Amino acid sequence: MTEAELQPEEHGAAPAGPGWFIVNVQDAAWRESPHFGSFANFEGEVRFSGLGVNVHVLQPGQAACKYHSESEEEAFLVLSGECLLLVDEEERPMRTWDFFHCPPGTKHVFVGAGDGPCAILMIGRRSPEAQVEYPTSELADRHGAGVPETTPDPRVAYAGLRDMKRVPAPWPPATS
Repeated sequence: MTEAELQPEEHGAAPAGPGWFIVNVQDAAWRESPHFGSFANFEGEVRFSGLGVNVHVLQPGQAACKYHSESEEEAFLVLSGECLLLVDEEERPMRTWDFFHCPPGTKHVFVGAGDGPCAILMIGRRSPEAQVEYPTSELADRHGAGVPETTPDPRVAYAGLRDMKRVPAPWPPATS
């Protein structure tokens, strides 16, 4: 396997093609949505084939995405701050170093909590057969992460909310 070239973007860098690479999270290509926080997905235009990985930063009250379940296994580690995990219609507080194992079919979403930003390492398996469902949920609605109707279609779940822009890394704080 060869090393992938890192392509500079407006803010950060992402791999220009397949191969291995090293990038510091502060130097990665970050995206931000006013609805769903900021994230470094490390992938650029070429998506990883079997594994999705990102660092997601949420402000208090900000949901990471819409409440959903997936047919693939996922794992989450809170790197700093506090958040609320909505999981199978329950609220669970999480803080720095808390880990959430998410088996297939588990309904979930993270919402920023506490007094400042929350950074979460998010890892999920990918396969061509992967399926997702966005169920209706009063709990998710109360936290701004609900959908008006149950759907397997992300375009329906996120209708009108695809307003991502490239931004500098919001986390971790710059070091000297």
